[in-house]
Amino acid sequence: MTRTALEATSAFYQASPGIRLFRVALGTFQRLWPALAVRAAYRLFGTPMPPRWLNRRARWDAKWRIEDWRFENGSIAVYSPAVAPHAPVALLVHGWGGHAGQMLPLAEALAQQGLRPVLIELPAHGRSAGSVSNLPQFARAIEYVVARLQQQGHSLRVVVAHSLAANATAYAASRGLPAERIVLLAPPASPREYTRLFAHVFGLSETTRAAMQKRIETREAVLMPQLEPEAVGPRIRVPTLVVHDRGDSINRFADGMAYAHAIRGAQLVATEGLGHRKILKDAEVLGKVAIFAA
Repeated sequence: MTRTALEATSAFYQASPGIRLFRVALGTFQRLWPALAVRAAYRLFGTPMPPRWLNRRARWDAKWRIEDWRFENGSIAVYSPAVAPHAPVALLVHGWGGHAGQMLPLAEALAQQGLRPVLIELPAHGRSAGSVSNLPQFARAIEYVVARLQQQGHSLRVVVAHSLAANATAYAASRGLPAERIVLLAPPASPREYTRLFAHVFGLSETTRAAMQKRIETREAVLMPQLEPEAVGPRIRVPTLVVHDRGDSINRFADGMAYAHAIRGAQLVATEGLGHRKILKDAEVLGKVAIFAA
């Protein structure tokens, strides 16, 4: 039985006793200190779950070189082949609460097509420094990594991004990201809608939710509607592949369809029974992404 996005979001945040306690505290803040409630909600909304230290100690094969690139108030962990030909780069980006290891099956499939896979961990994820992040920062981080790779003499064949990073990649592509093509895996269509889910789970009033959204927008200098498919899609000029499972309980299949419809010429691959994360290692999906990227 497929969970709804609300059920998935509730399970995501309520798995920790500390988070449940935070929900009670937010309710108290809303009644007594509304401004503090907005600041606390903003902080929690930007904190990736599960905590990044769970994936920081994962062992990596010696064939991978791991670098730490300073970025804004944190850093970006960059994983690249220790020995590899100077081939076009395939940049692989995990989603919210994810880590680079999730992208290894895709890295191997793309390497077999003669591409140089480069994996990154976004700020506040995995080995990267930082405690909070958000969608606009994801986009800036992707743009920064691409710029540095180009500075090093690499050409970018494709960006393959999962979940929230797919949304960030689409936004970056609409701003001229110099990639020959992009692959969006299970992208969320509306960050504004997710703030509503978040508010429902934590019992936030619409006044608090709207103030939290405004705080994000003013600090990041971007309005949430600017990040949605109908805003970014018409400005994307590169071949685009969208892969989304019909039973995805985190980001609805309709979200992937929204991107496929908004981006001219985009291809949509609809899967069955893979959910939100199994698409990252399904053999058929890996093959289709590799063929598209080659």
